[in-house]
Amino acid sequence: MRTRPYRELSERINADPVRREHIEAGKRAMRDAIALSRLREHRGLTQAAVARSLNQTQANVSRIEHEEDLYLSTLRGYVEAMGGSLEISAVFDDERIVLDASAA
Repeated sequence: MRTRPYRELSERINADPVRREHIEAGKRAMRDAIALSRLREHRGLTQAAVARSLNQTQANVSRIEHEEDLYLSTLRGYVEAMGGSLEISAVFDDERIVLDASAA
């Protein structure tokens, strides 16, 4: 097996839009997972504590934190298990609109 410089591999990935999007999706999933676990840690909670609030296993909370694409209902439940509420906003250059899913 021949080793290749990182630059060469990077150029091949960047040249292929499908491969590039796959990489970007993975990066977004990692950032989202980090954001959820940091939020939980910021609130001083363990995965086990959140699991008890959700009436689920710690392993399932870990899965939620690492899920690439969460349902809003799952995310809402996760946040509510920590004692919060979920707000979703549409953000534009000139305004921010809070979306109220319960009004739909």
